[in-house]
Amino acid sequence: MSFKINNKKAILFLAFVFFAFTMQGQNLQEYIETALENNPEVQQFEAQYKRISEKKEEVNTLPNTEFGAGYFVSEPETRTGPQQFKLSVKQMIPFFGTISARENYVSSLADASYQDMMVVKRKLMTSVAQLYYKLYEIKAKQKVLDENIELLKTYEKLALTSVEVGKASAVDVLRLQIRRNELNQQNEVLAETFSGIEKAFNKLLNQDIRTSVRVVDSLPIPAEAAKIQPSNLQLHPELVKFDKMYTSVEKSELLNQKDKQPMIGFGLDYVNVAKRTDMDMPENGKDIVMPMVSLSIPIFNKKNKSITKQNKLQQEEILSQKQQRYNTLETVLYRAVSDRNAAMISHQTQLKNLEQAKNAEQILVKSYETGTIDFNDVLDIQELQLKFQTNMITSEVTYYTQSTIINYLIK
Repeated sequence: MSFKINNKKAILFLAFVFFAFTMQGQNLQEYIETALENNPEVQQFEAQYKRISEKKEEVNTLPNTEFGAGYFVSEPETRTGPQQFKLSVKQMIPFFGTISARENYVSSLADASYQDMMVVKRKLMTSVAQLYYKLYEIKAKQKVLDENIELLKTYEKLALTSVEVGKASAVDVLRLQIRRNELNQQNEVLAETFSGIEKAFNKLLNQDIRTSVRVVDSLPIPAEAAKIQPSNLQLHPELVKFDKMYTSVEKSELLNQKDKQPMIGFGLDYVNVAKRTDMDMPENGKDIVMPMVSLSIPIFNKKNKSITKQNKLQQEEILSQKQQRYNTLETVLYRAVSDRNAAMISHQTQLKNLEQAKNAEQILVKSYETGTIDFNDVLDIQELQLKFQTNMITSEVTYYTQSTIINYLIK
């Protein structure tokens, strides 16, 4: 029960930190929660964590109690009678603190497994977000294409009117129609691409691939990017896992030291003795009860010495792995920050260019009122507008995609 509560809190926390930088992601947050609940890989790591945690119950036990029974085929004679059968019981007890050492070792393994689970969840959230932004990009570009197609239809009407009064040629009309056909083709290709990514998105959520995916209408980019704290990278689960692994080796060595200590055993032997028939004597046929104490001493302890050396080498290996992984993640972080900043600059530039292109478009439309219009210029301006609009969308998606990487690393 406590695992479910903690897991739910972890999901809510992760969803919050991933989307704290924007209020646009209501639909995305719902998809994230669905993925965390349904994704088979997450379920696999949750089961693995619970399985390892359950091992604490397994190690919190004494060694098996030994029972024995023997029957004397040839009954040995004693003073009080022949021995018929023997029963015995023995219990070995580990050295003081051994069971606690085992529990601590298993707990450290569970802690490392928990970090694995958190890494998988973070990666899943990042993958869902990035596919979501790809779907947004396609939808946004389709919307821009639709607007430009309608704009070309308007220009086509102007061109037809100009042809009727002899101020334009039929070639101008054909050029506009050809351009409109190209945009329709691009729109159809985007629709096919959207369908493929939508199926992949649904598979990531482990739901019906025919489920319709909703995306937001816009992704506003802030004027200034939020400042990051690179030091938070040290708290990333991928790195914390190495700390937990290092601790587990320490616990393993403590357990190894306990295993080097002797174990003491307590037991009881019972021997059934039959009565003598050839004479009557005191304590005739009295059974034998013998308490037993045993001691198990690891005299040949090369195994424990080898384990100690292996543990030391493993700790060195873990430290090297952590440093190498930290360097890799730090490189990814700074690269993502740089790409996000570049996306902001590009977006601002495309926005200015788009405003100027629209001003040029207005000048061309006004020139039609005076009786002159160059439809080659119209096509050039329309193409520039489409370029700037699609570049703006690409910048928006790049900004948010890089933000998911940054949040994966330091949130």
